[in-house]
Amino acid sequence: MTGPGSQDETHAVAERYARRRAGALADRYSLLQPDVWQSVHERQRAMIGLFVQLGMTDLPALRLLEVGCGAGGNLLELLRMGFAPENLAGAELLPERLAQARRVLPEAVTLWGGDASALAIAPASRDIVFQSTVFSSLLDDGFQQHLADAMWRWVAPGGGVLWYDFVVDNPRNPDVRGVPLARIRQLFPQARVHCRRVTLAPPIARALCRLHPGLYPVFNALPLLRTHVLVWLEKPLSPG
Repeated sequence: MTGPGSQDETHAVAERYARRRAGALADRYSLLQPDVWQSVHERQRAMIGLFVQLGMTDLPALRLLEVGCGAGGNLLELLRMGFAPENLAGAELLPERLAQARRVLPEAVTLWGGDASALAIAPASRDIVFQSTVFSSLLDDGFQQHLADAMWRWVAPGGGVLWYDFVVDNPRNPDVRGVPLARIRQLFPQARVHCRRVTLAPPIARALCRLHPGLYPVFNALPLLRTHVLVWLEKPLSPG
């Protein structure tokens, strides 16, 4: 099944990622950079804290699908947290990134290629559907809603959509746009929302860490300087 503007938007996303690879510094997102490893560790701690808060401590039993799994980095993190490979799956639009994910992930992790919204995934078959900085790369409102509807359909009652993305626009990059909390609520109107502001603004983090890596947590203590949200969009056990 495809939605309004699906083919056009998926082609546009592929072009945006190609421009990003051509224009960005190769090591900007490397874990060797102190701003990167600190933001990654912060996000991991926030996710673990969220799972504990929600009582989701039996991680091997949880069925998780990541939309836009890229080269598999997030799925590797989830494996280290304790998720079982046979209960993990990922969908990735770009063939070269999907091939990278297949090389690094265990064979038991299921991977799909192509437009995630068109996948024949059984309704209510996942405890968690995860997206990390995917929706900020989708500039078509109709396609955003189409993908959100598919993700919500896949979530089992009592489960939810796990969302990590930035909420403010990047004036230097017209290929992305922030997704504020009001828009997230609009995309998932039936969800019970748990939200936490995370991640020191990357341009600030890079500049500070060039001076000293220890400045990251100092400035990240100011919520106004955080540009991303970690959101749990819970699907009620019963309608209403």
